[in-house]
Amino acid sequence: MLSRVSRCRHHRLSKAGLALSTVLFAGGCTGDMAPPGDLLAIEPAAPVILSEPVAPMRMASAPVAPTKFADASDARIPNSPDAPLQNVLAYPVSAGVDVNQTTSALPEGRLDQPIVTGIGTDNPQLASTSGYTVDSGSGGMVTGSEDQLRGNRSADNPVQVAGLMPRVTNPMSAPQWAGGMPAAEKACRNRLKRLGVTYRDLPAISSGKGCSIPYPIEVTELSGGIKIKPAAKLNCQITNAFAQWVKNELAPAARLRYLSGVSEIRQLSSYSCRTMNSKRGAPMSEHARGNAIDVGKITLDNGQAISVRKPGFFSFREKSLLKTVRSDSCKYFTTVLGPGSDIHHKDHFHFDLRTRKTGYRHCD
Repeated sequence: MLSRVSRCRHHRLSKAGLALSTVLFAGGCTGDMAPPGDLLAIEPAAPVILSEPVAPMRMASAPVAPTKFADASDARIPNSPDAPLQNVLAYPVSAGVDVNQTTSALPEGRLDQPIVTGIGTDNPQLASTSGYTVDSGSGGMVTGSEDQLRGNRSADNPVQVAGLMPRVTNPMSAPQWAGGMPAAEKACRNRLKRLGVTYRDLPAISSGKGCSIPYPIEVTELSGGIKIKPAAKLNCQITNAFAQWVKNELAPAARLRYLSGVSEIRQLSSYSCRTMNSKRGAPMSEHARGNAIDVGKITLDNGQAISVRKPGFFSFREKSLLKTVRSDSCKYFTTVLGPGSDIHHKDHFHFDLRTRKTGYRHCD
């Protein structure tokens, strides 16, 4: 029974296969055969890529940074037409980059060029030249103080100092080896200040052989506001002696006899490059060294003027004053001459500090 069923199935399949072969053979010969479903062929197609929607452009508040160009070292000749453009991102246009963007971006007038690393990134860094800073808030500008931008020096280029000699601006405060005054001159000026003398230091005077004052001063006023007219050019030593004589002798004597103080002293000669009594061949006068002063007239506070001359017979107060101050002056000066000494001193007092070997004081 089973074998019979099997033979029937095999017979049916054989008939179906034969029919299909017949159909395929006929279609191949005529070309009219089409597969079921009208599917003619399957061909590969190119992939279709859809573009994404582009976001709308927004206006930026800051200018767009220029792109980074090729390395300038690739060019055989710098700045030649075929050379690539240099990288100018280290400086903004306002700092010295020209419109062609082919300069080295050195700021005009600057002595040092700061070196910036990290060009083309969001974090530029200053690599050298101490004292400069990069301000990210100002678009990468190199900033610094005016002194830093113009006179800054690095450790590789130290400032050389030519010696340690101090600048002498006040001869009283500078030591003598630095151009200051000797200790004796400083001490003398301190005494003048204590006496209330108004003076100013002058440059050294040198007018030839025997005519010089190494440290001269110009005296305009003595203690008590007594004016010296015209201003007298003297050395400090004669000024100190004269100021003491006026304060201790002349002013008290005038107040005692005239009940008035002294307002002005008229001097006839202080520094003068000449010989004694202006005689040819005579020794140099003490005036030639600023070591003498001549007094011709004394004016009191009440306006009365007393001339230094031989007083009249009835001029008792004037005679007493002139005699007293003349005799007392020998305590302060080494030479005192006046009316009656000789014809050259008939109308003035001559006071000086001439040094004599014997220590003799000439008071005539």
